[in-house]
Amino acid sequence: MRKLLKWTGLSVGSLALVVVLAVLVVYAASEVRFRRAYDEVAVAPLRTGQGNPAALERGRHLATAIAKCVDCHGADLGGKLFMDAGPLGVVYASNLTAGKGGVLARYSDGQLERAIRHGVDADGHALAIMPSADYWAMGDADVQAVIAYVRTLPPVDRELPTTNVRALGRALYLAGKLPLFPAEHITHGAPRAEPPAAGVTVEYGQYLATIGGCRGCHGKDLNGAAEGEGPGMPPAANLTAAGEVGKWTEQDFFNALRTGKRPNGTALRPPMPWALSGLMTDDEMRAVWLYIRSVPARPTPTE
Repeated sequence: MRKLLKWTGLSVGSLALVVVLAVLVVYAASEVRFRRAYDEVAVAPLRTGQGNPAALERGRHLATAIAKCVDCHGADLGGKLFMDAGPLGVVYASNLTAGKGGVLARYSDGQLERAIRHGVDADGHALAIMPSADYWAMGDADVQAVIAYVRTLPPVDRELPTTNVRALGRALYLAGKLPLFPAEHITHGAPRAEPPAAGVTVEYGQYLATIGGCRGCHGKDLNGAAEGEGPGMPPAANLTAAGEVGKWTEQDFFNALRTGKRPNGTALRPPMPWALSGLMTDDEMRAVWLYIRSVPARPTPTE
């Protein structure tokens, strides 16, 4: 019996040692990638047109209704807990103001552009969960308007903990199952196309759907996703003619974004930011609808 207990103890101890070593390896390997410096992403000189009322209003509208910065960073852009995913980790969206705990004072306009369109912070490292793969397409005038608007925000004194990716989250990240850093997937040196002129057109609708995150959640072909964007999140709906939305009318689409209700009366599920999307102008919403209707029908992915 004593020999059995001895071997059991040795087995448990060995297993514990293997687990500890595995965790250490995961932390070490992930930390190398976490600390990667994006030296190839230069800080661009910008002229943001601060003080221009039209640019400031455009920036406010983009940050609220289109790019939806307030969805992650809070209505005052003072930052907040974005996601507590338990064993995966905890993500905090930064305080974007000049208040205590805010980042604005240490970012130049060029560094803000790099954060928005490249997902790289002031120190040259990747930002976690920042949807820069969507914002990459944002035109110069629009990104400058957002920066000009952010510069006018009242300071918010809010100090937040740092984002903490735990062992399971790091392991899934290393396995390619948890896309933490959009900066890793952006072709930073690629030429950027000039955005289309604003108007009720398919082209402008595609632009709004891209920088607004529609394609980021629902897929580049808008045919949905088999898995949600985050832990516990439902799959993204198929917006093409092959999905439920393909049977909607334009008025159904307007009503859904303005009320959060489908034509059958059921509620749109989180994380669909319908309350913010519903702040788009009628022309913007109609342009997005035209784009959605122009996309070929495709089946929803199964994996």
